[in-house]
Order: sequence, then structure tokens, then C-alpha cells
Amino acid sequence: MNRRDILKSTIGVAGAALIADAAQAETAQPGPSAIATRGPFIETRDRQQLFFKDWGSGPPVVFLAAWALPSDMWDYQMVPLSEQGLRCIAYDRRGHGRSSHAGTGYDYDTLADDLAAVLDALDVQQVTLVGMSMAGGEMVRYMTRHSARRIARIVFVATDATPVRMRMPDNPAGIPPEHADVFRRQILLRDYPNWMEENRAPFFAPETSRPMQEWVRGMMLRTSMKALIECNRSATSTDFRAELPKIAVPTLLIHGDNDVSAPLDATGRPTARLIPGARLEVYEGAPHGLFVTHMERLTKDLLAFAKA
Repeated sequence: MNRRDILKSTIGVAGAALIADAAQAETAQPGPSAIATRGPFIETRDRQQLFFKDWGSGPPVVFLAAWALPSDMWDYQMVPLSEQGLRCIAYDRRGHGRSSHAGTGYDYDTLADDLAAVLDALDVQQVTLVGMSMAGGEMVRYMTRHSARRIARIVFVATDATPVRMRMPDNPAGIPPEHADVFRRQILLRDYPNWMEENRAPFFAPETSRPMQEWVRGMMLRTSMKALIECNRSATSTDFRAELPKIAVPTLLIHGDNDVSAPLDATGRPTARLIPGARLEVYEGAPHGLFVTHMERLTKDLLAFAKA
């Protein structure tokens, strides 16, 4: 009995076909384009693979995840929104989830280029762009570095990186550079899981179930340490103040007034003031993890804004 017959007798014809398809995929050569789509992955210009999901049909909403989290964090928004006439797209940032765990490319220029690769590969138009936490910086840099012709409106959810977090002569209330370095070297690189445990309570609401908290924690543990360190470095050191006034599409900011990770008066309010015509929606008593603690309200607000 030859190898093919053995395969068929042990796993069935369907299983053998799957193995054959996998073998063919392994030998397939990428096309000539600098940006390619292969299955659930989009290839960037530096040949990294970005996992994405694309649910529903209608006006497109593209979701960008928070620091340390993959696209799955948006599932509780994407499922209901995709059932209410929106096309919901999300991808794992490099170093996160199922995307390539690259050794480089965590600066905002490259991350904005990755977003451009996704939008161009899927050729979406009139996009509502939604970004949480550090992803606010990715959206801003995309809008100023690339043509904004694909974007109809943007939503900042619990923005963390904007307008600027680092202490500077004209930003004396910012984070001292040495404190950011201590966080990376003495906390993240020493015991990241313990840091997550110690900061669990302020991220969630008291009524957030322990299993839901563990779901979020599990996603964060699968993020590469390289991505954690370099994304934190980019988010705490990049100054977006000169770029924010250039945003010329309708903008909504959603922020909790009990956000310990990204205090409202240091991030959400000053970001809103710098964007012409921006609207700030404050969730009273809400923490940073709005996507789970206030999922129904957030979904409702995103639906109304995307269909406006």
C-alpha cells in the first residue's frame, strides 16, 4: 500500500485532500505585488503576514486593536454590527495574535503602512476607522502619511497615545522618559503576567466576570514581548500634536472618566480639542476596557456614528 492509500485509509479522502491542499500552499510562490492577500492573511511591504477577518456586508468599519491585544478583542462589537448592515474588518497588528511576530516595524510609520496595506488589499472605500488605545496613533499617522481618500470618519476609543504622553518642555505633565524605561525594563521584561494581575481591577468594572477578565488576559499573554516593548516605546514617545489638526473627517472620541491607563484629561480631552469639529462622548465611571465593560453602549454608539 502506498503513502496516498495509507492516508485515505487512516484519515479518509477528505483528510487526504486537506493535506494535499496544505502541501500545495507551502510550495506556492507569492505574487509580484508588494501587497498580497493569501487566505486570511495580508502581506505587508516588508513581507510580514497580517491576519485579518472580514464579517458581514455594507459600509465598512475597520477595527484597530489596543496595545497588547489582537483583533479578537473586538468580537463583541463585530458580531452585532455585522448583523446590522455593516462590514466589519479587523486585523492583528504585527507581533500580536496570529500575525507575524516581526523583529522590527513597531514605529508608527510602519504601523500606519500596515494599515494602508490592509485597506489597499481589501480595496475598501468610505471606511469608518475605529481604534482603541495606542491604535489612535496609528489612525492619525495613517491620515497624515497616506491619502485619506478611503476614510469617511474615525473613532478613538480610550485613546492612549494621543496627543503626546512623554514629558517635554511644553508638556510638563507627561510621563518622564526614565519612568517609561523602568516600566519596560523592570516590569514588562521581569514579570509581565504579574503586572497584568496587579492592574486587573482598574482595567475592568467591578461587575466584569472573572471568566471575561481571563479571556482578555489570555489574549494579552499571546502577544510577543518584542511587540509589547517596542509598541510601548512608540506610544509613549511619539508626539501627534502637529498632526491632529490635519484630520478633516468627522471624528468621535469615546472615553471613560475613570480610565486609569489613559486619563481623560491627559488624552481624550486634549485630543478632541486639537481635531477640528471632533465630538467627545464621555462614559461616566467607565474604565479603560470599554470594549467589554460597556460593550452594548459602545456598539450602539459605533452603529449610530458609522451609519450617520
